[in-house]
Amino acid sequence: MKVKCADSFFKKLKGLMFLKKFDYILKISCNGVHTFFMRVNIDIVLTDKNNKILYIYRDVKPNRIIMPKKKVTFTYEMPQFYSDNYKIGNIFKS
Repeated sequence: MKVKCADSFFKKLKGLMFLKKFDYILKISCNGVHTFFMRVNIDIVLTDKNNKILYIYRDVKPNRIIMPKKKVTFTYEMPQFYSDNYKIGNIFKS
Protein backbone atom coordinates (compact mmCIF):
# COMPACT_ATOMS: atom_id res chain seq x y z
CA MET A 1 0.00 0.00 0.00
CA LYS A 2 1.28 3.47 -0.84
CA VAL A 3 2.63 5.60 2.03
CA LYS A 4 2.01 9.36 1.96
CA CYS A 5 3.97 11.63 4.29
CA ALA A 6 2.32 14.46 6.19
CA ASP A 7 5.36 16.72 5.83
CA SER A 8 3.85 20.13 6.44
CA PHE A 9 1.96 21.73 9.29
CA PHE A 10 -1.29 21.77 7.31
CA LYS A 11 -0.99 18.12 6.23
CA LYS A 12 -0.32 17.09 9.84
CA LEU A 13 -3.25 19.16 11.07
CA LYS A 14 -5.70 17.78 8.49
CA GLY A 15 -4.49 14.18 8.54
CA LEU A 16 -7.39 11.94 7.53
CA MET A 17 -10.15 14.20 8.82
CA PHE A 18 -13.43 14.27 6.88
CA LEU A 19 -12.46 11.40 4.54
CA LYS A 20 -15.07 8.71 3.97
CA LYS A 21 -12.60 6.37 2.30
CA PHE A 22 -8.84 6.24 1.64
CA ASP A 23 -6.44 3.69 0.15
CA TYR A 24 -3.05 4.71 1.51
CA ILE A 25 -1.06 4.87 4.74
CA LEU A 26 -0.43 8.31 6.21
CA LYS A 27 2.97 8.73 7.89
CA ILE A 28 3.23 11.50 10.48
CA SER A 29 6.26 12.42 12.57
CA CYS A 30 4.51 12.59 15.96
CA ASN A 31 4.04 10.40 19.01
CA GLY A 32 0.28 10.65 19.52
CA VAL A 33 -2.85 11.38 17.48
CA HIS A 34 -6.58 12.01 17.69
CA THR A 35 -9.44 10.87 15.51
CA PHE A 36 -11.70 13.90 15.90
CA PHE A 37 -13.67 14.78 12.76
CA MET A 38 -12.95 11.41 11.19
CA ARG A 39 -15.72 9.50 9.48
CA VAL A 40 -14.25 6.00 9.51
CA ASN A 41 -12.47 3.71 11.94
CA ILE A 42 -8.71 3.39 11.34
CA ASP A 43 -5.70 1.40 12.49
CA ILE A 44 -2.74 3.22 14.03
CA VAL A 45 0.84 1.94 14.26
CA LEU A 46 3.42 3.81 16.36
CA THR A 47 7.13 3.23 15.68
CA ASP A 48 10.50 4.41 16.94
CA LYS A 49 13.09 6.25 14.83
CA ASN A 50 14.18 2.94 13.23
CA ASN A 51 10.56 2.01 12.36
CA LYS A 52 10.41 -0.74 14.98
CA ILE A 53 6.75 -1.17 15.89
CA LEU A 54 6.10 -0.21 19.52
CA TYR A 55 2.30 0.05 19.63
CA ILE A 56 -0.61 -1.03 17.45
CA TYR A 57 -4.15 0.27 17.84
CA ARG A 58 -6.71 -1.57 15.75
CA ASP A 59 -10.19 -0.40 14.74
CA VAL A 60 -9.90 3.03 16.42
CA LYS A 61 -13.24 4.82 16.32
CA PRO A 62 -13.73 8.52 15.56
CA ASN A 63 -13.37 11.01 18.44
CA ARG A 64 -10.65 9.09 20.29
CA ILE A 65 -7.20 10.18 21.50
CA ILE A 66 -4.00 8.15 21.42
CA MET A 67 -1.92 9.88 24.06
CA PRO A 68 1.75 10.64 23.31
CA LYS A 69 4.07 7.73 24.05
CA LYS A 70 7.75 7.82 24.96
CA LYS A 71 10.25 6.62 22.33
CA VAL A 72 7.68 6.98 19.51
CA THR A 73 8.87 8.95 16.48
CA PHE A 74 6.45 8.04 13.69
CA THR A 75 2.73 7.40 13.54
CA TYR A 76 1.15 5.51 10.66
CA GLU A 77 -2.59 5.85 10.08
CA MET A 78 -4.08 3.22 7.80
CA PRO A 79 -7.41 1.74 6.71
CA GLN A 80 -9.28 -0.32 9.27
CA PHE A 81 -7.87 -3.86 9.80
CA TYR A 82 -4.82 -3.23 7.59
CA SER A 83 -2.55 -3.47 10.65
CA ASP A 84 -3.44 -7.17 11.04
CA ASN A 85 -0.31 -7.73 8.92
CA TYR A 86 1.95 -6.20 11.60
CA LYS A 87 3.22 -7.27 15.03
CA ILE A 88 4.86 -5.36 17.86
CA GLY A 89 8.65 -5.64 17.64
CA ASN A 90 8.74 -6.02 13.86
CA ILE A 91 10.08 -3.36 11.51
CA PHE A 92 7.31 -1.40 9.79
CA LYS A 93 7.31 -1.91 6.02
CA SER A 94 4.46 -0.87 3.77
